[in-house]
Amino acid sequence: MKEISFIRQNIEKWKSLEKIVDEAAIHNPGELADAYTEITTDLSFSRAHYSKSRITTYLNNLASALHNQLYKNKKEKYSRIITFWTQEIPDVMYHSRRELLYSFLVFIISAAIGVVSAMNDDSFVRLILGNGYVDMTLDNIENGDPMGVYGASSELPMFIRIVFNNIGVSFKVFVMGIFTGFGAGFILFYNGVMIGAFQAFFFQHHVGFESVLAIWLHGTFEISAIIIAGAAGFALGNGWLFPGTYSRGYAFKQGAKRGLKIIIGLIPVFITAGFIESYLTRHTEYPAFVRLSIILLSLICVIYYYIILPQLKHNETNIKN
Repeated sequence: MKEISFIRQNIEKWKSLEKIVDEAAIHNPGELADAYTEITTDLSFSRAHYSKSRITTYLNNLASALHNQLYKNKKEKYSRIITFWTQEIPDVMYHSRRELLYSFLVFIISAAIGVVSAMNDDSFVRLILGNGYVDMTLDNIENGDPMGVYGASSELPMFIRIVFNNIGVSFKVFVMGIFTGFGAGFILFYNGVMIGAFQAFFFQHHVGFESVLAIWLHGTFEISAIIIAGAAGFALGNGWLFPGTYSRGYAFKQGAKRGLKIIIGLIPVFITAGFIESYLTRHTEYPAFVRLSIILLSLICVIYYYIILPQLKHNETNIKN
């Protein structure tokens, strides 16, 4: 690549990195680290191809300035626990908004397929959920306790099992992103079909409303988290499939870093979902209004934190700049 082409291709990015150095106080350590990684990548390329050029000197000075700001902010390692949740997660979700949309669409379409398939083929639910689970649920419905499965074990063991299972599912969706979007999409598709068939099964047996009150009491957080984990998987896959102007290895590392942040940020969501499922869902005697209120509040929390807040934070950053 000619030097002039290299400069033209990256000059706007370097200008934005200069702003980060000048306004380091308003950026969290994670953003400074990302900026430092980007500039050192360009510096390495410049040293290899234009070692005696003024642009190499410029990039070296910019990298040094970022390095100083980064290690100056190392003192803030304890405050990062706060900024991780208040700044880094909203930032990474803003930059993953397209992947989140794709994940949502895959899940919704697959859930619709699950509903239609269950409604038109009685054997489909058994194929997806297994004969043992279906027979147990049918017995519960016949005994007047369709949601009896949620009270089948004591709260604490159930809580621990559910939380670890859900975290495991989220990591599986993320790691499957190595096989591009098809890997993450497959896990999303399977879970979507299963949820759709599961929900349709209860409506077929005339306990649909009660199932909605029970399933989505914890499912609002749980299913939302799986969809968001799907975005992490797509971010990982897109990192090396569509590297843009970066090297494939660097883009893959950035996608992996972005996806991993999303997964870590989901842990409190899975803990909350596990707590609700273990301690609250079993209480089907609670008034419908109370359970609907919890479902609505959960949905508002997810939409605000993962969709609205990232946009607000992005707009706020643009105004400051």
